[in-house]
Amino acid sequence: MGSTSIAVSQSESSRPGLQSGAELAIIVPTFNEAANVGQLVDRLESCLAGIEWELIVVDDDSPDGTSARVRELARDNPRLRCLQRIGRRGLSSACIEGMLATAAPYLAVMDGDLQHDEALLPRMLDVLQGGQTDIVVGSRYVEGGGDAGLNAARAGMSQFATRVSRPLIPADLQDPMSGFFMLRREIFDATVRDLSGIGFKILLDIFATSREQLRFQELPYEFRSREAGESKLDTQALWDYGMLLLDKMFGRWIPARFVSFMLVGGVGVFVHMAVLSLSLQVIGNTFLFSQAAATLVAMTTNFIMNNLITYRDLRLRGWGLLRGWLSFVLACSIGAIANVGVAQYLFEQQTAWALAGLAGILVGAVWNYVITLVYTWRGAAR
Repeated sequence: MGSTSIAVSQSESSRPGLQSGAELAIIVPTFNEAANVGQLVDRLESCLAGIEWELIVVDDDSPDGTSARVRELARDNPRLRCLQRIGRRGLSSACIEGMLATAAPYLAVMDGDLQHDEALLPRMLDVLQGGQTDIVVGSRYVEGGGDAGLNAARAGMSQFATRVSRPLIPADLQDPMSGFFMLRREIFDATVRDLSGIGFKILLDIFATSREQLRFQELPYEFRSREAGESKLDTQALWDYGMLLLDKMFGRWIPARFVSFMLVGGVGVFVHMAVLSLSLQVIGNTFLFSQAAATLVAMTTNFIMNNLITYRDLRLRGWGLLRGWLSFVLACSIGAIANVGVAQYLFEQQTAWALAGLAGILVGAVWNYVITLVYTWRGAAR
């Protein structure tokens, strides 16, 4: 009986895992990285020997089974944890949730595609533990670094994104687009409630949000080529980046989602007029029928575009699309009535017709935005 107990104890002690609370948490947001996570864990085990660390994989319900693969690995390695998010997407918001899920005093963020050099993590930790630095950035653009793993298109987009972000970041930060960095817990705690969580550049979000000037150091590394899977950088990611910049610049006055909602609404105006012209002048339908058809097509177009762009992280699928479309059309129909009513009232009060019309548009737009946010997307996500 006693020998059996000793055997179990020896078996358990030989398994890798935390001997005390983690000193370092590595947050890895993933989507379709099942082919990479096993090798990532092996590399971390090799380079972080002697450091109490944990890996938190935040997976956005990858269809390739990334979450299942992480759980499989976690059964043999208690350092691993998986947060599986269902019904929402986004690298920055995934990083935020991962950081909130750990008590570690030092937090690192890196990608799950093996393009970041995990061997730099111990040096990052040493710099932070020195107490003179708030954030250590793995940089491709300081001496000794490189971006050979980026193709020409991605390299060009990264450089352009860096230029347009300059008003929001320290002038001497060379790689604000880096997705590979480490920071002290208290810096994250001081900024988390004001982070936008939009898009894929959480480092920029942290720098732009902090009320204090952050002390940082950049350490060079070579950005490697992807070994498996495919890049997630697309035109939607660039749109999200633009929304992040808008939110950091003007978010205290106007929500970035509202700006996106209004831009989509502008597209809807062109769609409405095109359908109205086609139906009335080409097909020869009555004005009433043509106007009704144009309105329905424009609403549907706006719903689809908002679902793909404005509310990408709350995107509706399956039967939720039909329910969402119905609530969107209902809300916008009421918004149209409010638009006309406010404009008519102001016009009757001797307000200039242009100002009365603009006021009606603004009231209708705000109504549509608030109601569809609550009942079409967030309501469906609950």
